[in-house]
Order: sequence, then C-alpha cells, then structure tokens
Amino acid sequence: MIGDPTAGLGEPALRAWWMPFTHNRHFKAHPRLITSGKGAYYTLADGHRVFDGLSGLWCCPLGHSPDRVVQAVQRQVATLDFSPSFQMGHPAAFSLAERIARFAGRPNDRVFFVNSGSEAVDTALKIAVAYHRARGESSRTRIIGRERGYHGVGMGGISVGGIVSNRKMFAPLMIPGVDHLPHTFDPAQMGYSRGQPEWGAHLADELERLVTLHDASNIAAVIVEPMQGSTGVIVPPRGYLKRLREICTRHGILLIFDEVITGFGRLGTPFAADFFDVQPDLITFAKAVNNAAVPLGGVLASESIYDAFMSGPEHLIEFFHGYTYSAHPLGVAAAHATLDELLEQRLIDRAAHLAPVLEEAIHSLRGEPLVADIRNLGLAAAVDVTPVPGKPALRAFQVFEQALSRGLLPRFTGETIALAPPFISTEDEVRNAVEILRAALRAAA
Repeated sequence: MIGDPTAGLGEPALRAWWMPFTHNRHFKAHPRLITSGKGAYYTLADGHRVFDGLSGLWCCPLGHSPDRVVQAVQRQVATLDFSPSFQMGHPAAFSLAERIARFAGRPNDRVFFVNSGSEAVDTALKIAVAYHRARGESSRTRIIGRERGYHGVGMGGISVGGIVSNRKMFAPLMIPGVDHLPHTFDPAQMGYSRGQPEWGAHLADELERLVTLHDASNIAAVIVEPMQGSTGVIVPPRGYLKRLREICTRHGILLIFDEVITGFGRLGTPFAADFFDVQPDLITFAKAVNNAAVPLGGVLASESIYDAFMSGPEHLIEFFHGYTYSAHPLGVAAAHATLDELLEQRLIDRAAHLAPVLEEAIHSLRGEPLVADIRNLGLAAAVDVTPVPGKPALRAFQVFEQALSRGLLPRFTGETIALAPPFISTEDEVRNAVEILRAALRAAA
C-alpha cells in the first residue's frame, strides 16, 4: 500500500476488521479513528485532540511516541529485526531480564518472556503446575482464581478469570480443576473508598475453605490481580493480600500476582508487590514494560521455582513452552528505552505525586448525576454510574461518548468509567480530565 492507509477509508475496509472487545456494528456505523498520538494526547481522524485518560489500555505511562523509545526501535530494526529464542539468544534479552528482576527488587528471579498479558498468565499457570510435578507433587493441579478477575483471554486466563462475559460462551474449552475466591467489592462496606478499604481482609479466609474442600495436596496456585483493573479498579482491603500470602505459604501453594496492569509504576512503586509489601512466587507483566511500542510480556519466577526444573541431562529441554516471538528484539529494545526513561526521569515518583491529585479530583464527583460509587488507588480511579433500567452497560457507554466529544478518552466497562492517565501528565491535565468527566456525566443524565 502506498500513501496514507487511512485515506478514503470506506465501508469495505471497515467491514474487514473484526475488532476485539468492540460493539462492531455500532462502531462501523459511527467509526472513531485515531490517526496519531504524541505525549498524553491522541489525534482523531477529524483533527480533534483528546487526552488519553487510560494510557492507551493501561500500557503507555510515557505517553505516545516518546523519542527515546522511537529511536531505540528504529535502531534495532536496522540492526537485528528478529532473533530466534529457541536454542539461540540475543544479548539485549539477557540484559533486559536482569534489569527487570533487579527493578522488581527480586534480583535472583528468572524472567520468561512472552508477547502479551494473556500469554504471561497462561505461562505462569503452566509453570505452577509443572513446578509441583517436577518436585514430585503431581497431584497439585488445581488453580484458584477470583470472581471478577481478568487474566487475559487465553484458555487458562479465562478459566481462572471471573468475568462472566469472558467465560460464558467458552465453557467447553476451559481448563478443569479451577475454583474461585469471592471478589472483594461490597459497596455497602466500601462505598467511596479512598485507597484501600478498611473492611474486607477476612474475605481471604475463603481460601482456607477451598483448601479444606479440595485439600492442599491438590492445589497448585492462587492467582489474583493485586488491584483488579479491567473489572473496574477494585482495590484490595487492607491486610487481604498479606493474609492470602500467609495461607498459601502455610499450605505450600504458589501465589501468583497478575501485574499486567500494576507493573512498572501504576501504583507509584515498581510493582504492586512493593506497594502492598507482599512477595508472590510468580509475577506476570506486560503492557507498560515497553510502553506498548511492540508486544512484550513476561513472568518473573523465583529462583527456587526455576531450580526445580533444572534436572536431568543438560542437553534436554527442561520446560516445553515458548513462543516464536519471545524476547523479540524490537520489543526488548523498546523495554530497555522505557526503563531508562522511567528511571532517569523519575516517572514512577511522578506517578506517586499525581496519585493524590487524581484522588482529590475524582472524589469531587461525589453527588454528581449518575454517580453510584468512586474508587481509587495509585494513579488509577473508577466511577460507577447508575444503569439504564433493562439496558446494561448503556449508561457508561453514553458517558464515554460524551467525554470523547469533549476531549477525553476514558475507559468504560460494564457500568464503570475508569481513568489511569500517563505518568507524564501534568496536575492540570489530570484535574481537567476529571472536569470533562463531570460535564459528560451531567450531559448523559
């Protein structure tokens, strides 16, 4: 194709792409096309600039097209466009793994690279089950997820996930031997919480009930998002995650933190494990690892987990798993540049600085039309809206449309509007985003 690929974009082209997590019929009747992005803003096909209120999809803390990342990818594609990761490796992948482990405060961990959060979750689940088998406890195959959890769209991820719409059509394909903890959101106890709710740590004790039901000898791992993002910024109660860690340790169960959203600074610390002072056995990551310039993700695994696999003849593969694009050179180059920028510009400190700005601004919406609840943690916040009777998800969509028309791109899911601005945002931009949301709520009422 020569020239502008968006020029003359008509119905045949719009028809060809079956879009993900999108109301395709409505979108193609009313297309909203992004043509460029720079800094904290997108430019739409009609020329309007909109503030990126969710950092892409939680994945662009540096904003869009940061010079350092752009230049790193350009240099890399001209030097080494692809390198096989089966029985071969390229130097930058090894140095990136070491940097990420050190960045996470887990310098002895091993990093298994993948291409997305979904792949990271399925990889972590496979590692967990295979780890117990390698140790001679092959009966440990059951995985415990959580209601309202989002762990990507792989078959493992939707099996341990707890969002009904992601599961209901695929039941015959989901993995067996999965159970779920209850979610931790009770609006009667937690309504309008600022940060972590004080109520709810006891909900972790449901894990003890599941251990009694299934016996610890059959349970491989528990997987949770430290902060549940895609379901609407559900914040864990104080002490909840520590209690999960204690129960898992007591029963020899691995604890997996899905940090695809919280990893690389969203809560004002490198990982949510740091924020909550709870160390899991496995951590999944993706999204912000390289500012989403090129698909990349991974799993951080403790040294003891890795060592359990390192047995048998040295010429044999220890873990039969991987992807063609694992540690893709372009993704790795973008990740090195992203880490450089995060660290040198102290952008995680900046996210921590902006967090109370967002908190004050978002909670000022209490009492506005349609507002049913408000939550926040770190540089992330959510507003629940009152639904249109008999028409689920319509109200949030209406608020989204109003916000977009006024210059803000938020995230809507179910009856929730979420904000998670780029770390490079200014205080005024964060406050203005909330004011646009205020106007959108009033217009949609």
